[in-house]
Order: sequence, then C-alpha cells, then structure tokens
Amino acid sequence: MAFPEIHPALARALASQGYAEPTPVQAAVLAPDAAGRDLLVSAQTGSGKTVAFGLAAGPTLLGEAEKFGQPGSPLALVIAPTRELAIQVAKELTWLYAPAGARVETCVGGMDPRREQRALNVGAHIVVGTPGRLKDHLERGNLDLSALQVVVLDEADEMLDMGFREDLEEILDSAPVGRRTLLFSATLAREIVALAKRYQRDALRIDTSRRDEPHGDIEYRAVRVAPNEIELAVVNVLRFFESPGALVFCNTREGVRHMHSALRERGFAVVGLSGELDQKARTDALQALRDGHARVCVATDVAARGLDLPELGLVIHADIPVNKAGLLHRSGRTGRAGRKGTSVLLVSHTRRRKAEQLLASAGIEAVWQGPPTADEIRAKDQVRLLEDPILTEPMAEEDLALAKLVLENRTAEEVAAALIRIHRARLPSPEELYDDARMRDSQVREQGRPKRTYDPSDRGDRGDRPERGERDGPFGKPERLDPNEVTWFRVTVGRSKNADPKWLIPLICRLGHVTKPDIGAIKIFDRETKFEIANAVAAKFSQAVKATADEEIKIEPSGPPGGPTSPPRSKFKPAYGKGASNDGKPPHRKGPPTKGFAPKAPLGAPGPKAGKPPWKKKSNDQRAK
Repeated sequence: MAFPEIHPALARALASQGYAEPTPVQAAVLAPDAAGRDLLVSAQTGSGKTVAFGLAAGPTLLGEAEKFGQPGSPLALVIAPTRELAIQVAKELTWLYAPAGARVETCVGGMDPRREQRALNVGAHIVVGTPGRLKDHLERGNLDLSALQVVVLDEADEMLDMGFREDLEEILDSAPVGRRTLLFSATLAREIVALAKRYQRDALRIDTSRRDEPHGDIEYRAVRVAPNEIELAVVNVLRFFESPGALVFCNTREGVRHMHSALRERGFAVVGLSGELDQKARTDALQALRDGHARVCVATDVAARGLDLPELGLVIHADIPVNKAGLLHRSGRTGRAGRKGTSVLLVSHTRRRKAEQLLASAGIEAVWQGPPTADEIRAKDQVRLLEDPILTEPMAEEDLALAKLVLENRTAEEVAAALIRIHRARLPSPEELYDDARMRDSQVREQGRPKRTYDPSDRGDRGDRPERGERDGPFGKPERLDPNEVTWFRVTVGRSKNADPKWLIPLICRLGHVTKPDIGAIKIFDRETKFEIANAVAAKFSQAVKATADEEIKIEPSGPPGGPTSPPRSKFKPAYGKGASNDGKPPHRKGPPTKGFAPKAPLGAPGPKAGKPPWKKKSNDQRAK
C-alpha cells in the first residue's frame, strides 16, 4: 500500500529516506476522517509514531504553502519524556520537514539553557522538548506559544508515570484554545483518557496496537543459566548472535557498572547508560553506538527510554523485567520499522517461575534453550568467516601485488591460517557454561511430553549411590571435613528451586570468598540447603556473605541437619501441649476435661454424647420465662 496523497515537500522527504509504504499507524493518521482533528493514538513502540505525527501535522502547519515562512514563534510543539527521545524526535522531524525549510529547535534538560534561549529568540517553526525545560522557558518568557497550531504529546503515559502531570497541564493551559492536540501513547490508561478529555476536542481515537499477539518481528528466547553465570551467559549470547547492535538491560545502576566493566574487560566495544551519567557522557555513548565505535550498550530501563539505535538486532535481559510493560518496552527497542530482532531472557533456576509468569502475562511464547556453548559459537564463527564480505570484495592492484609477494615466501595454508588467527583475535573468547538438565527436563514435562524413562536394572546397588547433595560436580566431590571442625550454614534455595551442587558450590565460593576445599557436606532439602564450612574460614565466610546484597539468594548461619536451625518464633509459651506451663491441660481449666470435651471413641464404636457448649445453655432467667 502506497502513501496516500500528502504535501509534496513531505512526499519528497519520504522518498529520499526510502519510505515506500506507510506503517499501520501512519496510514491511520492520514485517513480522510482524521484530517484536521485532534487524535488520541495508541500504537506499539517502533511502529513509526514520530513520522506519523509529523505527517499528521503537515497540512495544519503548511496548508497550501510550498515552504515555511520566516521563523518566529513556534507553530508546533512536541513534548517527549526524556532528553534522548526529544533529541531523536527532533532529528526525525528535521529530515521530514527539510524540503519545506523548517527550523527545528530542542529544549531539553541537561543542555545549555542560554543557547536554547538564543535559539528561541531567533525563531523556530517546530520546538521539541521535555516538560520540565519547556515549563522553565515558558515561565521565563523565552517561549511564546501564541502562534501555536499543533501540540504533540509523545509517549504521554511515560510522562505521567514520571510525574510530569503538573508541567504538562501548565504548558497545555498556556497554548491557544484552537490548536490541534495529538496525543500518542503506548497504552490508553485511565489517566491518559482523562487528560485527553480535558485538553482535546472531539478527538478521533486510533488504536493500532495488537493486544492479542506479541510483536511479530521479535523472536523471544528464554535461556536457562545458573545464578552465578549470568555474566558469562551474556558473553556467549553476544558472541552467538553477533548483532551489529545489542542492548543489555540491568535493573540497577550498580548492575550496569558491573556488567559494563565485565564486558569491556573481555574485549567488547561497550558503553554504559544509567541515570547517574551527565548529559555529555550520555550523548557521547549514544554517538559511539550510532557511529559504530561501540557495538553493545548496557543500560537501565530509564536510561534506555525512547532509544532508537540503528541496526539494533539483539536485546538481552540480564535482569528479568519487573513487569509485563517493562518486558515489552525493552524488547521493543529491536524489531523496529520492519526489521527483525531477537529478545533473550536469561533465566536462573531461582527465577524460572517468575519468567514463565511474565511471558504468559504478555502472551509471548518464548523458545526455551540452554546457553550457547563454546563449540556452537566457534561453529558460527567458521561460517561467518567463510561468508565475510572481505573474501568476495574486488581486490585493488596494490593488494594483489602484495598478496603475490606474501605467497612467494609462505604457502597458501600458512596465509589462510594467519587470516584465521587475525579474525579470531578480534573476537572475545566464548565461555564454558553449565546447563541444568533437571530444569530442562521439567520444561519438557510441562509442555506435555513424557518424562525420561530408564531401565530399573541399570540402577545398581542403592547402597553405593552417593547421598543427594554430595554428587560430583564440575569441581569434583565435596571434601569430607572433620565434623568437630565445621560450622553449618544454610542457603535459601532447595529442591523446589532446582538447587544443585554443580552451581551451588561455585556460588558459595563467590559469595563467601572461600575455595572449594573449605566446603564440606551439602544437604539439600525442599526449601533450603545446608552446608559445612571449615571453622578456619567460617568467620571470614560469615562476614563476606553479610556484605553481599543478593535479593534472590541469602546465606546465613544454621544448625546441623536434624538439629535446631533457628530460635523459637515467639517468646510466649504455648497455651497447652508440649512446653506449656499448665502440664498440658486445656487453657483456663483445672482438672480433667469436663462435659463438653468428650473423649474420642474407638474406631467403629459410638462415642459418648457431648454436652452442650456453655454458650448454648439457657440461663435461669430464660428457663423462668
């Protein structure tokens, strides 16, 4: 479907950018019934909303004129929630309105307000800004809205969530009553509808989001990973997919700093984005991504709000999103404008149920798999090398002459081997990861497939079978420590969360700053796991685990299995029974049970008739009546 008839200047801009047909939201705002009206639009992220409201505002701003006149007070105002999104919108509108001679200016937090003041004094046709900075210019008299014809609220739901309601209301109250108001939001929540009723007139409601199905251009994968190997899994996922651009999400600033340092240490071209960075650092990081100097961006949800990075084909959730909206927003950074993308959730054993619930609430069917292995990555590297364009590009005469000189002194095999070494040298090495087979089997069973079968004759003598929790792992069998020289600890994961020594031992070593020989017996129960630590390092181990902030797994001192594990839950003695102060008698009674507390009869024999409870008996006054 081709674009409908639009302003000639805008049509030339679209043709120069290679736009052949409109997206659903662009077609909806260009429909005849939307012409000249206020619009309340709900559309998925990455659906071309910026171009959509740019095209929708064109007839109002330009009319029959071929180009804009001299810049003065702004004719259009676009409000966006974040600096990055505002700058991105300004760039999109700049090329869209370039043939019409539009002057587009930005007013965003973190930038020099004096420069913005000078730009506004010179004049602009379109102003794009964040609510706080626009309100500041409005109150100082730098921003004149008297000539405003169109107001656009981009990602209005995010602006309300970020607490910009008062700023938005002040800006909209200052705009002319007869202007058009275009409100774009990912969701049409109650607050958005209330805002639209107050500031829009006879708005046309457009909903192009597909609520019954996930984004069709995004492939979702859930990767099983041990809790202590999240960082290594990120490395292998990045190496396996080798996307020109990748975005790794962490839930905290500290997580961003740690992941950024880990990836940079392994040789990735990576930048970090979090709310603690100043505007210059954020701008430099984004520019490095757009220039291709960096290939990976590690960010929090807030820092990545509104990012539209070129060639972003991979999103990795190093930390699982807190809700469905976070999952869809993060994943929506890829698969944009018709391009395909992949969204990978790294799911530890302790977070598997949370991930399943999150995917189900979003209506997403993810492909469950183990982490990419080093052998799989090397196999893909071989394919990529053979398909590298450098082997098929035409050779210059100078290159051919040098190649002949090299072949005079080296064999073809030696030259090819050198090429392979050069190719591998620029690639970070893959990591060896552990894939829990029991977690994989539980996934198979939940999908309706039969459990694995085995031959009972192959079970051997059960007396020779190692005790559960003491089976060999990648670090060998735990040491047998002297029972009188150990301290017992407990970790808050057990069989219900797929606890296994294969990943518990390295986790205990990492959190407690000990080595494998310092760990003795390991006993796994349904909801917890108890283990021995040598007394020589027990004090150091206890201090280390106290200083570790892990919201999923906690380690604390404990008694040995079968012994007391914690102090009594209450300081009060029971009313009766074991430990009671009244010799096990029912509360508030002396002597043997009286009428109303009938003893149990033998099985099959009729029991004695119990007396009526005291509250059922009639008083003397009631009998007299």
